[in-house]
Amino acid sequence: MTMKAGWYVRRLSRMGPREVGGRAVDTVRRRRWRSARPTCPSVTGARFTAVLPAQAIAAVPPDAAKRLIAEADRLMDGHAEFFGVARHDLVDPDWWCDPKTGRRAPWGYAFDVPYRDEEAVGDIKQIWEPSRHQYLTVLAAAYALTRDERYAERVAQHLRSWWVANPPLRGVHWISGIELGIRLLSWVWIRRLLDGWPGAAGLFEDNPVARDQIWHHQRWLAAFPSRGSSANNHVIAEAAGQFAAACAFGWFPSSARWRADALRSLERHLRGNTFASGLNRELATEYHGLVLELGLAAVAEADAAGVPVPASVRLVLLRMTDALAAVVDSRMRPPRQGDADDGHGLVVDGAGTDRWASLLATGDAVFGRLAWWPVVTGTDVRTPLLAALIRPYAKSGTVTRPSSRPGHFADAGMTILRGEGAGEIWCRCDGGPHGFLSIAAHAHADALSVEVRHDGVDVLADPGTFCYHGQPEWRRYFRSTLGHNTLQLDGADQSVSGGPFLWTRHARSRVLVADTSGAGVARWCAEHDGYQPSVHRRRVELTAAAKELRLVDEVRGDCRAVRMAFHLGPAITADLVENRAVLTWTRDGEDRSAELDLPGQLTWRAHRGETNPPLGWYSAGFGRKEPTTTLVGTGFADGAQGFTTVLRFRG
Repeated sequence: MTMKAGWYVRRLSRMGPREVGGRAVDTVRRRRWRSARPTCPSVTGARFTAVLPAQAIAAVPPDAAKRLIAEADRLMDGHAEFFGVARHDLVDPDWWCDPKTGRRAPWGYAFDVPYRDEEAVGDIKQIWEPSRHQYLTVLAAAYALTRDERYAERVAQHLRSWWVANPPLRGVHWISGIELGIRLLSWVWIRRLLDGWPGAAGLFEDNPVARDQIWHHQRWLAAFPSRGSSANNHVIAEAAGQFAAACAFGWFPSSARWRADALRSLERHLRGNTFASGLNRELATEYHGLVLELGLAAVAEADAAGVPVPASVRLVLLRMTDALAAVVDSRMRPPRQGDADDGHGLVVDGAGTDRWASLLATGDAVFGRLAWWPVVTGTDVRTPLLAALIRPYAKSGTVTRPSSRPGHFADAGMTILRGEGAGEIWCRCDGGPHGFLSIAAHAHADALSVEVRHDGVDVLADPGTFCYHGQPEWRRYFRSTLGHNTLQLDGADQSVSGGPFLWTRHARSRVLVADTSGAGVARWCAEHDGYQPSVHRRRVELTAAAKELRLVDEVRGDCRAVRMAFHLGPAITADLVENRAVLTWTRDGEDRSAELDLPGQLTWRAHRGETNPPLGWYSAGFGRKEPTTTLVGTGFADGAQGFTTVLRFRG
């Protein structure tokens, strides 16, 4: 109870007066709703008209269709995987069961459910994810492609089951606005993709249970928006889902108001969540992808319904797309920065479809690619479907797009150093803000960290995220300073954590040099004040011709105990002798290698797969982790000299 009270005090300290007032109103409303549940207004003559153009399905590439149908068939057999946990019960799922712990969430008034308590509820992400109904959009898309009614019938069976098991305001699926928003977006696309199936109208517009669910979802979202210090990707998912439903399911007396309010919120928060450079302000790459997907899906609904959208919405999405094209490596992989929970806005593709290539393909179809964009060779289902609904972007002389590939994003503090050649050397340098808003919910304590790849292979890797709730020691590790390729002083993080999604003190970074011109040597230098009164400064130089990356770290101030970490990617084998490590790996059947010369003033050890405390791990996706090698050097910084690290790629 003391820890819980302490968290509330810390959380309250990060709110402004307006947010506190808004949350007080929310609390009163939740209490009132406990005993005063209204009835969905009666609806007559409801119709669904936001259908796909006739040519949309025909435009789906055959290989993308094949992957989708294979995925749909696995789902039909009851098989799926959510966050590393295989499920074989999706023929008739238990909507409240966490298969990882075996626990079932308790029944009751939604706002009484202690969803953060894994002992009481189970892993909430495992329970929530299937109920986003994105696996049902896959089945619905399989019906649209094949006209095989088995897929449509399974979708209908599961929706009816979910609606009965989860009446409005009862249970774990009525707690979080992002879940309601994404679920509404899924329902819109399910109805669209089932158009032509004889049972589609009976499942949705002619079904009072469906109408009741859709109405209550929208009423909930209108009443409880994420606000203030929580107005990150969650509020965009809420607004996008609300807007999509109010456009496609505009059957209710409040639909016009909900649509207008959601569009205002979407426009405001898309701008607020995005730097002018186009990068997402949370500085968590997967949320850049989520927000971009949600924004594109919302614009598709607007254009399908003939609802005018402010030009600023399309402009933000354009800049986000250009920024994504700028930061990906030669294998179309973006940075692994900040939190990542595998969240998607709209899923209509099978396994093996490249998410980032899909987004760039959609960007090409909607906005037009620039000459410097990487070439997208993969295919997907989502792009032709969205492109069939979204009107082409009207080029304007007032909108300027980058004439060459940007390497430095000053507002976000992100710099990409590149060495082109037989195998691209890609290096992300982090000198940006510590996350977004006062709580920086999805930030990691990673100031001045680097992430280095060779031909798309993680060499010096960002270890990832792994988990959010239920495993606090792992949550602390993956967001810690030691859990990144940077320098730690006196065993402390650069920024101070107040909880799993709360930072109470933020390290401030500033970039001093960023030269990505590619003229022989690319340079970057930055510093941060997270260890006041000391200052950590790092310089990075990439010499492409020599295939050499040089890092120099300086600690200005008092003598401090130092730990410097370099996390190797899971494909890398390391042979460490004193302060030199020989790194080897295989790429496309070819042996590759590099030498890593580490600072001689420090004592170096290799760690792998340790658990007490955690060290030497890599998380490729949410809920998954694997042992990898982490090299840690310990010693002292007295300010008299810097620590020099040199990475040389062979061949």
